[in-house]
Amino acid sequence: MTDLTALSASDLSRLVAARQTAPSEIMAAFLARNAAVNPGLNAIVAQRNPADLMAEARAADDAPPQGWLHGLPLAVKDLVAVKGIRSTWGSPVFADHVPDADDMLARRLRGAGAILAAKTNTPEFGLGSHSFNPVHGVTGNPYDSTRTAGGSSGGAAAALAARLVPVADGSDMMGSLRNPAAFCNVYGFRPSYGLVPSDPVGDTFLHQLATDGPMARNVEDMARLLETLSQPDAADPHSRPTEPFAEGLDRDVKGMAIGWLGDWGGAYAMEPGILDTCGNALKTLADLGCHVEDVPPPFPAAKLWEAWITLRSWAVAARLGPLYAHAPHRALLKPEAIWEIERGNAFSAMQVHRASVVRSEWFTALASLFTRFDALVLPAAQVWPFPKDWRYPETIGTTGMDTYHRWMEVVIPVSLVGLPALAAPAGFGTNGLPMGVQIFGPRGADRALLQLGQAYHRATDWPGRRPPLL
Repeated sequence: MTDLTALSASDLSRLVAARQTAPSEIMAAFLARNAAVNPGLNAIVAQRNPADLMAEARAADDAPPQGWLHGLPLAVKDLVAVKGIRSTWGSPVFADHVPDADDMLARRLRGAGAILAAKTNTPEFGLGSHSFNPVHGVTGNPYDSTRTAGGSSGGAAAALAARLVPVADGSDMMGSLRNPAAFCNVYGFRPSYGLVPSDPVGDTFLHQLATDGPMARNVEDMARLLETLSQPDAADPHSRPTEPFAEGLDRDVKGMAIGWLGDWGGAYAMEPGILDTCGNALKTLADLGCHVEDVPPPFPAAKLWEAWITLRSWAVAARLGPLYAHAPHRALLKPEAIWEIERGNAFSAMQVHRASVVRSEWFTALASLFTRFDALVLPAAQVWPFPKDWRYPETIGTTGMDTYHRWMEVVIPVSLVGLPALAAPAGFGTNGLPMGVQIFGPRGADRALLQLGQAYHRATDWPGRRPPLL
């Protein structure tokens, strides 16, 4: 008998369209898998009543298909408001919040036919790449449940690896699609900024650091979900035309020029074995006919970091400032949130301007690099999945971490300028834990990166190496 939870979202979609399986059968399989596996991981939170989910799935059995996700059960990251499902942002402030309307991302998933069944866990307000919060607790890694699944899309990545969902949404400000993908041996895709629109709430021009995006166990699912999420929206000033990302995925990548940035000339501390494991991905790309070349540091890492923490704190303060201004809510915020808000509130306009000048200089430097390379590669994380009872890594080797997020600095060259990036599994270290790379290109190169990822996936299929708990 076929294990429906082991199939890709695209394969399930094709089976439903051909009436070879029914949404109710799929729902029953995923509910059983969740009941058996999720208690040991805590990747899925706020699940709806199983009887209600089965009733909705049975109704989908005979209903005309709405889209490629028709009848498939999905769990939405708990930074997204979903009508009728407890949506907390991992914060005690919203511990009992049940929205009466969907955010745009949830509306688009429903519009494609998905049954929204639950939420995936995240750190409080998405701050930090470790999915723990005082509302839902901590998420474990399917490859070692004593360790972190990363974050902020850690619940989504763990749920994918454990076959608790067929495909997932995530979001990425500072590596939140890339760190957890690396830690959980799945794919994540950070789109070009503006490709995936969001609800036009508050300012829609100034803050360009975060974006929603897809996660999956293969590239086809990720491309199809990106099509669903990236439909233009006239109210978003950065919205751009979408593309048929899932069409023509299979292409010859021979001759593509790939630049390997490694540890940025030693600027980014790495735990032992990470660079060696990432070498698996580079070897595969070379075996596919790509020309892989080492690239010296193209820009001062210290300048990128200072620009990043200025713009990030400014953005966090703008978003969470109203909670900080209300003393009872401020008392419920985690220390990292308060640190970001107070830094952001203290900046002058000219300090923010100077940080954006550095961002602009880096974008210009990249434009020159991308005349020589089709894509650049960095490790997707600087540490292996660490014990889940840690708050965050305080050192990497002998290098102390001076902030709660310094240990994930390797992701900011992409985030700072809104580039598209594919987080791809690179294999496993001698410790048995997963690691990954981030393959990124110029803005608008989303389809080309997915095609490169498809060739890589067909050559490796690292997510096919199932976690021990399965």
